[in-house]
Amino acid sequence: MAEHDNTTHFGYKTVAENDKAGMVRGVFDSVADKYDVMNDLMSFGVHRLWKRFAVELAGVRRGQAVLDLASGTGDLADKFATLVGPEGSVVMSDINNAMLSNGRNRMLDRGHGGNVVYCQIDAESIPFPDNSFDLVTIAFGLRNVTHKEAALASMYRVLKPGGRALVLEFSKPTTKPLAKLYDAYSFGLLPAMGKWVAKDADSYRYLAESIRMHPDQDTLKGMMETVGFERCDVHNLTGGIVAVHRGFKL
Repeated sequence: MAEHDNTTHFGYKTVAENDKAGMVRGVFDSVADKYDVMNDLMSFGVHRLWKRFAVELAGVRRGQAVLDLASGTGDLADKFATLVGPEGSVVMSDINNAMLSNGRNRMLDRGHGGNVVYCQIDAESIPFPDNSFDLVTIAFGLRNVTHKEAALASMYRVLKPGGRALVLEFSKPTTKPLAKLYDAYSFGLLPAMGKWVAKDADSYRYLAESIRMHPDQDTLKGMMETVGFERCDVHNLTGGIVAVHRGFKL
């Protein structure tokens, strides 16, 4: 929607921009306790491979500082905390308190301590100084942000020169047969699984719709370049159902 009318998309619905964050919060309050189980069911476990690829692409080294936005239950933050070691630091963050609380408990269960801090953060206005992090990541969270350009610009601002950002997100299948199959799965099986496992079909229907409203690979790459990222590249996974976008602050 045009920016001047102060509306945006919540799935396929048109809503007031000021209402979207609260509506998204309601979705994740609802699904927080079943989030990991549903991720495994929805992706048949493949989300673990997508995240592993993103972590490898990030190239994190010991002693570095990492900001993980929309951390959820901490799959990426868990790996980063091990890679940066005690000399490094990981900020595990989410805009949703229920998700962040679950993620913090899981990180403590995994044995992470002093090199991880937990912050409730809105990706559109990251509350850290310029040039703070070697790496900023957001996995399966950007599509829920109201102003995606603002979030990307905020990520760019807090990166150190030489740092990089990674966006792991659902994207557009690269072939028509796969796109048709994916649509049938997303709007048929996915809400049914949500109703059965999480007792919440509507939230998973929103998640399917939010994926379709998210910018495609080339559009998102262009958005990253517009806010200043350089040497941007795109890595399609599982036929483009998911893509990793990477950009550098030089």
